[in-house]
Amino acid sequence: MNPETLFTNARMVLPGEVVHGSLRVADGRIVEMSSGAGGFGQVDLEGDYLLPGLVEVHTDNFERHLMPRPKVQWAEMPALLAHDAEIAAAGITTVFDALGVGEADTDSLRGSSWDAALAALDHCSRHDLLRADHHLHVRCELPAPNTIDLFEPFHGHPRLSLISLMDHTPGQRQWENIDVARIYYTGKKGWSPEKFERQVANAATLQARYAQPHRSYFVDYCRTHGIAMASHDDTTVAHVEQAHAEGVSMSEFPTTLAAARAAREHGLATVMGGPNVVRGGSHSGNVAASDLAREGLLDILSSDYVPSSLLSAAMRLVHDEILSLPQAIATVSHAPARAAGLDDRGAIVPGLRADLVRVRMTEMPDGRRHAVVRSVWREGRRVL
Repeated sequence: MNPETLFTNARMVLPGEVVHGSLRVADGRIVEMSSGAGGFGQVDLEGDYLLPGLVEVHTDNFERHLMPRPKVQWAEMPALLAHDAEIAAAGITTVFDALGVGEADTDSLRGSSWDAALAALDHCSRHDLLRADHHLHVRCELPAPNTIDLFEPFHGHPRLSLISLMDHTPGQRQWENIDVARIYYTGKKGWSPEKFERQVANAATLQARYAQPHRSYFVDYCRTHGIAMASHDDTTVAHVEQAHAEGVSMSEFPTTLAAARAAREHGLATVMGGPNVVRGGSHSGNVAASDLAREGLLDILSSDYVPSSLLSAAMRLVHDEILSLPQAIATVSHAPARAAGLDDRGAIVPGLRADLVRVRMTEMPDGRRHAVVRSVWREGRRVL
């Protein structure tokens, strides 16, 4: 059991308001709150902000540590521990490690087995080596011939909580612009221009043969096993309507305003990337996350490929006067927790898990405020 802890002199970001006061935690749960500066406590926050632990539903960061350069494989356990430490330092207390399955290129992570990575995750969890609470988000590349075979190690895994349905066929969805796709694959993945052209030439054939049968397989799997589903890179209203009919609850990174509006109409939570907000737009030339936020169409932020972008993006939305601080923090805590079916966390409310982040705001040269993570607690235990 975790001991009782009293936090005082905190600016607590609560649902709908910021309250200067104190917070009592016992046995890993939030017990009570009070307003006012209060006296001295076990943890005097000195006026810093106290946020609910951030909830990250889609990060490629573990993959990045496993393959820091094209074709350079890193040992699984050191990669996991480095990823976990970076996640915690970003204020994330619950993380859905997004691991891709399915790719014809066997030199890639997504074209090979995940057994060793899952073994490292299980080992580190058993020995209490991880700072964050790790869940699995399996990203299924539908047109790849080997997707179902490579999914086998995840079948029935207790940490599997989310599956996303992806189709990265060049010429549609995220990669409508072939030139942008070429830059990505030759840059990040290290493909030669000749290899990219070969893959593009074969992509339509693979899509026609495998995409729909694989989609049906994973939709049925999620329904049977009670796994949450996300669609990926919805571009058209038809994409969203298909996802809704299949039972999808999240639309990840819709590429157009029309798709985001359709997601809202059909009750899908819209997930957009933190880097999109921080950079001021999509690196693929798709709709800007901030534009969706202004339209009231942004529900959840994801750090995607930069863990620190989760909190930075929330603060950018506050600075640009698009969302209030409680609204912005909800997109990285309460909203993703609810969308993923985690009703025990995501807000500073009595009875919920004491997943907490101490943040100090500092002024940057450009006039924006940067949120510096100073301490992190998971279920009342300090992990950073």
